[in-house]
Amino acid sequence: MSGPVPSPEDVLTVLDVPAVRRLAVLVRSALAARRAEIDALNVFPVPDGDTGTNLYLTVDGAVERALAAEAEGAAGALSAADQLSGFAASLLWTARGNSGVILSQFVRGLAEGCGGASTVDAAVLARGLQRADARAWEGVSEPKEGTILSVSRAAAEAAVAHVDEGLYAVSAAALDAARDALARTPEQLAVLARAGVVDAGGAGLVVVFECLERLCAGDDAQAVLRLRLPGRRPHFPVPVGARPMTARPAPAAEDAADDATGAARPGPEYEVMYLLADSTDEAVQALRARLVALGDSVLVVGGDGLWNVHAHVDDPGAAVEAGVEAGRPHRIRITTLLGDGDHPPASAPRPAAPVSTSGVVACAAGAGLADVFREAGAVVVPSGPRRRASTGQLIAAIREQHASGVSGVVVLPNDDDTALSAAAAARAVADEGIEAHVVRARTAVQGIAAIAVFDPCSPVAANVLAMQSAASATRHGAVTVADRRAMTSGGPCAPGDALGIVDGDIVLVGSDQEAVAVEVVSRLLSSGGELLTVLRGEDATDALLDAIARAARRQRPDLEVARIDGGQTVYPVLLGVE
Repeated sequence: MSGPVPSPEDVLTVLDVPAVRRLAVLVRSALAARRAEIDALNVFPVPDGDTGTNLYLTVDGAVERALAAEAEGAAGALSAADQLSGFAASLLWTARGNSGVILSQFVRGLAEGCGGASTVDAAVLARGLQRADARAWEGVSEPKEGTILSVSRAAAEAAVAHVDEGLYAVSAAALDAARDALARTPEQLAVLARAGVVDAGGAGLVVVFECLERLCAGDDAQAVLRLRLPGRRPHFPVPVGARPMTARPAPAAEDAADDATGAARPGPEYEVMYLLADSTDEAVQALRARLVALGDSVLVVGGDGLWNVHAHVDDPGAAVEAGVEAGRPHRIRITTLLGDGDHPPASAPRPAAPVSTSGVVACAAGAGLADVFREAGAVVVPSGPRRRASTGQLIAAIREQHASGVSGVVVLPNDDDTALSAAAAARAVADEGIEAHVVRARTAVQGIAAIAVFDPCSPVAANVLAMQSAASATRHGAVTVADRRAMTSGGPCAPGDALGIVDGDIVLVGSDQEAVAVEVVSRLLSSGGELLTVLRGEDATDALLDAIARAARRQRPDLEVARIDGGQTVYPVLLGVE
């Protein structure tokens, strides 16, 4: 159930500009009080569980930014919807981590749903929550149930169902539904069920709804105290249960041969690239499917009205026609992919490739990693556990790189939790006419593989394709140390246990860090590899790195091992196999 039932004379019937401002400050206070609790819900039992921290820093920065803008401005917001719009704009700049970006999109939708209303009543709030939910789902390229999105959807539906009962009833119904949806998240995501926790991002959104309900109840001055339960017991579930320690079996080696002969298959003859405007997410999805049917190497990235399209096809006219059906293609470039000994049809277009240069913005979790990316010409943004790069920092870095004269910018987030911030930054600078694209490098080793194939003299679309291919082809692993008890995919762990990670999943738990590292390397090399990259963290020992190198060469004597002093925290070693 929601908070204490307020007396009729205390409840608010509308939210005005001061009430919206109080809500923002209240959410900041509540997240400050509960960020460690939310951090502990991250299923990763290592110190990079920072969803609560990301949410708090996102809201804290946005409140400060909004207050500063009001102090410099004239009369301030004219309506509650204006106040929400201003706060949403600030959230975009300060968003940290995927949870922070989703929250910024949620508030953006809330402001849009309010439709310029001077005050927010029950009907306006319900409509705003509907739009907020839609925006949150649109902001995620691969939305999943069992996440913050499930909490958002349940709250929005409940708000609409109680719209005739008044503002407080809408807020209370949204909160109750959000809590119920949060409790169900372990039923929807197996990783949550194994860890015995609810979704951390969803928990953060429940805190937002708790603040909204207490504000509408008329007693927001005490809301932060009421949101915290007495004693040290956390409000949300924490890891429970245990089972015998096991190691997850290594996957079977994949057959790398495409056919029995080993002969190379001929590829499409033409590369087609263009920008697509005046389209919708649905039309872009249909375009992507059409291009996949026409050829390969399909890349469609962007959003908010502007997409960059790339494909290799045999029929370039059909690829462009597909773009016309989806929106308005422009800056169309068609080039041949045939070798010097091949001859395309006489009618095939052969426009000369335009002179173009590209730049890179890269996130780095350590001084050594920052040096690697800077040497390759990247503008570096510090970003790591508990200090993820904000959207605003990435926007500033993209602008700095663009100001150097490049025609397009590639962004390397280098961890999953900064991917949405990077995408939001790329969308934001598109409004300024800056072309920026995100390469989904999930770890620093994938980022290094990507920047190794970067060519500053090639068009940005070609670099995105090459860099994404290099990143995706790099198997990655890591070794870290658990800082709390948890149930992992590799079995239960206790503080101080060594955790072996392969492709983002904990597959091994043990007491000997060197033994765990050697097993991680063995699994990464089980399907082959020519180069092993070892990124040394600030806590790594020489003995650990030597053990990794010896084990790798025993398994593959011809393997090249590259050691890089990354300087990252949390992970003594990050590993990549190409």
